[in-house]
Amino acid sequence: MNGKETGKPEQGASTMTSIQAQWRAARPDLDCRPMAVIGQLWRSSQVAMRAVETNLKRYDLDMAGFDVLLTLRRQADGRALTPGELARDMMMSPPAMTNRIDRLVARTLVERHADPDDRRALRVRLTSEGRALADTAVETHLAVEEGLLSALSQTDRDQLTALLVRLGG
Repeated sequence: MNGKETGKPEQGASTMTSIQAQWRAARPDLDCRPMAVIGQLWRSSQVAMRAVETNLKRYDLDMAGFDVLLTLRRQADGRALTPGELARDMMMSPPAMTNRIDRLVARTLVERHADPDDRRALRVRLTSEGRALADTAVETHLAVEEGLLSALSQTDRDQLTALLVRLGG
């Protein structure tokens, strides 16, 4: 008998295949194919996050700090942003942004300065050290991402991106 006949996965089957086979045996009335898709999304996300976090540890950064640095780095002509603009761009609360900025200021990667148009407001910009770190970190970050995607052709990547956009809204 093969795995399909017994409800058990064949030798070397993935965990997701095994889980689906177990559900087919336990509840043949259920279509558990969505579990395979979502389960693989979760697994892929975890693999990607571990790889990205390992890379960021080289720079003593976490995802939060890295995100702030890259958000500032991609601004045209090194434009400074208010903490509120950063928070909106990163879809987070202003108090959480303040904590992230404080940690980066302490490391001299970003600096706060008075807004020339509104003395009550502050703007945040990269220091030269922060810009250099952002440039180095984004290069290794992209290399890590490229490694994660190396099994996919560009056509596969484009198709996967389009499918994920459809899922994410």
